[in-house]
Amino acid sequence: MGTNCKRATRPCPCGFLGHVNGRCHCSPDQIGRYRGRLSGPLLDRIDLKLEVPAPSESELLAPAAGEPSSAVRARVEQARAAQLRRQDGINAALSTHELERHAALDAAGEALVRQAIARLYLSARAFHRILRVARTIADLAASARIATEHLAEAIQYRRLDAAF
Repeated sequence: MGTNCKRATRPCPCGFLGHVNGRCHCSPDQIGRYRGRLSGPLLDRIDLKLEVPAPSESELLAPAAGEPSSAVRARVEQARAAQLRRQDGINAALSTHELERHAALDAAGEALVRQAIARLYLSARAFHRILRVARTIADLAASARIATEHLAEAIQYRRLDAAF
């Protein structure tokens, strides 16, 4: 079953690591100890890990950009309907055996995921979570197969694994 956990952590004890104001004075040791408080098995169960930098004043004051929520909602509803038609359930609930059938990778995808496993030291659980996320990204793009760009995006969401 997929994790619907929404977890936000600060990048360091003071919360200002990488901030445009440059106010962070945490040492690398402090940052390492702070990040080490989160266990690997817990982090393994979080599918999407993103670093979201603080916006600048101009970004905060600028008019909102991007597609409207109604368009995103419609795309999500279509992707969910496609999942239900294809496998009678959602991607987050796919078993390992079902993943082999519904999230099969081509040769380029296999090569990419092998590289990610080696570089990010991914566990079997993390690998299967990447496949579920890639399958969902493909569904959102109305793609019957997982393309390399879908897999690359899913791997990118695990990139912060190496930071913890």
